[in-house]
Amino acid sequence: MVRVGGGPAPQDVARRLAEGMAHGVLSFPLTAFHDDGTLDPDGCRAHIAGRLAAGPGALFPACGTGEFFSLDEDEYRTVVTLAVEEAAGRVPVVAGTGYGWAQAARFARIAEEAGADALLVLPHYLTEAPQDGLAAHLERLAARTRLPLIAYQRGQTAYGTEALRRIARVPNVIGLKDGHSDLDRLQRLTLAAPDGFLFFNGAATAEIQARAYAAVGVPAYSSAVHAFAPEIAGAFFTALRAADHATVDRLLRAFYVPFVELRDRAPGYAVSLVKAAARLRGQPVGPVRAPLADPSPADLAGLKALLGTGLDLVGASL
Repeated sequence: MVRVGGGPAPQDVARRLAEGMAHGVLSFPLTAFHDDGTLDPDGCRAHIAGRLAAGPGALFPACGTGEFFSLDEDEYRTVVTLAVEEAAGRVPVVAGTGYGWAQAARFARIAEEAGADALLVLPHYLTEAPQDGLAAHLERLAARTRLPLIAYQRGQTAYGTEALRRIARVPNVIGLKDGHSDLDRLQRLTLAAPDGFLFFNGAATAEIQARAYAAVGVPAYSSAVHAFAPEIAGAFFTALRAADHATVDRLLRAFYVPFVELRDRAPGYAVSLVKAAARLRGQPVGPVRAPLADPSPADLAGLKALLGTGLDLVGASL
């Protein structure tokens, strides 16, 4: 089925995403910059190609890990276009968009033109908003793009059951990514959603809570670790799907929990540590852009040791 105006129908994109989620993690690639802070298209392409070679269920360029918030519109177009070209239809490409609905619609148009399959709608800027406003935000954006939308709740954005029912009635809103880790609230949302509505575990370092999310009906998760160590991310995913709890626990204790503890040492480390780890693996992704900052020398040394431990566990090397 094809929507009027071209492109696949939302239900077809949702089906492809569901199929992808069943066999691989959701990959959120980094955006490569040169040392002077300018965009590095060649580095972006090489990094994206490497993520695709590791077999993710879907590719989410220019989202939080990809520093969407620091990209101008031309840079965003380049990043999304590179992802679409490299994916070549093998997996869905879900680009990030955000800010208020008017600006989000500008990025949405660029993503459409670049060939993205869907959009992840990042939280709006700064201010808190009532439930009616959150729903209206999605409705206004949905009316301005043919692309399917996945709402992302974290920070100041949190949907209640009535708002969830409202946005789920919008034909091109196909899912919700959760970053709050409030499992009571999330269970209520999954029960309120219509059949076929997609849910994603979007907690920071989602593997830590993957079993808990799966218990409330949300087995799919995004993996920042896939950006720098797909061997570790893949081993964890395989063990989790096989209910190999001994392997899951071993990876959590020796790698994921220490990684989270290191990540929590400084604001922004959820991105800058991931990028630093990718550089340690020889990936040409460059530094983060301000206002983020690269890890301190001491934290970088700790990251290198931890990365070596994690790779040893899955029979890989730095």
